[in-house]
Amino acid sequence: MIALDAFWTDRRAAGLALAARLRELHPDPAGSVVVALPRGGVVVAAEVARALRLPLTTWSVRKLALPTQPEIALGALAPGAVILWDPHTAWMFNEHPVLRDQVIEREGKELERRRLLYGDADPSALHGRQLIVVDDGIATGLSVRAALISLQALGPDRLVLAVPVAARQSLPALRELVDELVLLAAPDDLVAVGLHYGRFDPVDDAEVLDLLRLQAAIATT
Repeated sequence: MIALDAFWTDRRAAGLALAARLRELHPDPAGSVVVALPRGGVVVAAEVARALRLPLTTWSVRKLALPTQPEIALGALAPGAVILWDPHTAWMFNEHPVLRDQVIEREGKELERRRLLYGDADPSALHGRQLIVVDDGIATGLSVRAALISLQALGPDRLVLAVPVAARQSLPALRELVDELVLLAAPDDLVAVGLHYGRFDPVDDAEVLDLLRLQAAIATT
């Protein structure tokens, strides 16, 4: 584990550092699949997959938030009808069930759009495999936990979560869901994931698709 004030120039640099750590822990990861959580996680995961010569796929997950405060995660939605709520803020939706249902419906449509656009893995292709789940960082952990619960239901042989940075308070709940947690930094006072990157630009659909196509082409050579 590197210093807790770790700082990377961008997501690609973090991906290379994460790949190096994974290679130390697993010198022969043959048979594993790198599963990226879109969108930002795809940039990190692409570097991991390329460095370790592993196939790359995506597994979409959506944050649930109030329309007026989209930056505050109140819950998360993942394939398989997995819905998690933050126990400290769930009352905001519980007091307004119509709004809650509207948010779930809207984010469910966006989740399905991304799954189809990115070509998320067929569940049967992940069954019995070691899955290395990669994101660009974890603050509350709601979205990642929802994704891990969703992936657990597929019956993987082993579930590994690999991220450059995660808030220390999120780790106990994450460790309960995986066989292994690989981290480069775990600050006590993580304010925002982006503060650990020199550049943390938004990632759009076009960049995700370009990275997936590039890795697919590399895998066939």
